[in-house]
Amino acid sequence: MKNINRACSFVIMTAVYAAAIAAGVVSYIFLPFDFWLNLLLADIIATAVTFLFSLIFGNASVYDPYWSVQPIVIVIGFAIGTKNLNTVQLLAMIAVLLWGVRLTANWAYTFGGMGHQDWRYTMLQKKTGKAYPIVNFVGIHLVPTLVVYGCILPVAFTFVENPAFNAGAAVFFAVSVGATLLQGVADVQMHRYRKNRTGPFIRSGLWKYSRHPNYLGEILMWWGIALAYVCIAPERWYLIAGAVANTLLFLCVSIPMADKRQSRKEGFAEYKKQTRMLLPIWKKQ
Repeated sequence: MKNINRACSFVIMTAVYAAAIAAGVVSYIFLPFDFWLNLLLADIIATAVTFLFSLIFGNASVYDPYWSVQPIVIVIGFAIGTKNLNTVQLLAMIAVLLWGVRLTANWAYTFGGMGHQDWRYTMLQKKTGKAYPIVNFVGIHLVPTLVVYGCILPVAFTFVENPAFNAGAAVFFAVSVGATLLQGVADVQMHRYRKNRTGPFIRSGLWKYSRHPNYLGEILMWWGIALAYVCIAPERWYLIAGAVANTLLFLCVSIPMADKRQSRKEGFAEYKKQTRMLLPIWKKQ
């Protein structure tokens, strides 16, 4: 795979996701259960297709764009099946599409080709040895799919239950859009830093005050989506489960792993002392 150039790698990834999407859509249409269970099973089937291609290409990073592509496909699918979009559905769709397009574009910008695998997956591969295929499917593919499924489920309910709009929903949809803007700004600042490194850590813009402003945006995005729907249908309070799981994934897995890797650099202890983990707020020394 190392000899495949970036353009060909994009073609391969497009074909992989076309196959995964087709498998998911067909499964959703023909499964006989309630929409939420059909959606869950279709999501798992699409993930399994992606996993199979990750084995074929020997690269778990085949899964990387799934995190953002999955919600785009789901929201577009529900929108196509809805004759007249109401205000809540339209706002939910806009929030998810803005987030998904931005995150997918950022993946495409940083995509290293089929010969590149995320350092975290390589680390897990070395640590787990023969058990890696199981770790790959469950930890790298299935768990994130289930988390994002939980995050997008309130939007699915929005399309199925056709709820009425209220001010609370507007506020939280605005939070989601703001979170996407936050991530976008953080990404641009990080890309500029990587082109002109002036030190071991980025110490400008949002990153001057937060070690992980991009993760903060990801967390806020899905809390906004979840709470927007809860404002409309408080009896569906349990739909915050996806936002909770997403938050725990970042707090308990992604951030500790990133910080552990950064800790190898000289000066990390001082950097950590001076910079908050998430909130981009000045930290008193």
